[in-house]
Amino acid sequence: MTFEDGLAEDRFAGHRLIVAHDPVRAAEQGDRRCARIAELEAMAEKMTEKIKAQDEGKVTRGRRASDRGAYSRFTRAVAEAEMTRFLKADLYADDFSWSVDDDAIAAAELFDGKLALITNAPDLSPADTVARYKGLADIERGFRVLKSDIEIAPVHHRLPDRIRAHAMICFLALVLYRVMRMRLKAKGHSASPRTALDLLERIQRHTSKIGERTLNGLSTITPEQLELFDTLDIPKPA
Repeated sequence: MTFEDGLAEDRFAGHRLIVAHDPVRAAEQGDRRCARIAELEAMAEKMTEKIKAQDEGKVTRGRRASDRGAYSRFTRAVAEAEMTRFLKADLYADDFSWSVDDDAIAAAELFDGKLALITNAPDLSPADTVARYKGLADIERGFRVLKSDIEIAPVHHRLPDRIRAHAMICFLALVLYRVMRMRLKAKGHSASPRTALDLLERIQRHTSKIGERTLNGLSTITPEQLELFDTLDIPKPA
């Protein structure tokens, strides 16, 4: 398959197959995979050395290690890192051991940085097909954000005005979320919009009554919260 401007087209199962390739993203995915595998192997090597030292009668810090415990820790760490395709623990060996599946890594590298689409639309160019798919994926991400980060629950409406109002609230919430994301990224802030919302929602306004007097005030604003107000370019609550 030959790529021109990062795009290639072929036929598959009677339909058009369009593949987009991003070499920068491919390199990032490959580097990230190699780093995770190296980190897991380093952990396994450390456990192996500790077990070997114990067998030689050396005193080690922490709980006593065992081959079965090493198997358990290693397989759990590999699963959490989603690296089970590439790292295998030998559960039948007497001593704790593992192996790297080079064939699985080579197969994964073929798909690094690639987006494969199948379509039956005859008139769309490969570039337009990819653009429409990314637009659809962006919409789906928006719905996920509404349900997870923004936590807007489904509400069943019957009247048209209420349906439009609910849709408008969802749209404005998503716009504000994306503005937050853009401003945080522009200022180089490490927090995600979800993290920023979690920090800011801890600010509370209190109302206290002492006799006939009513006192209003805010909870103490932390330096992290002040930094977020500055990063998002919004005034601190009075």
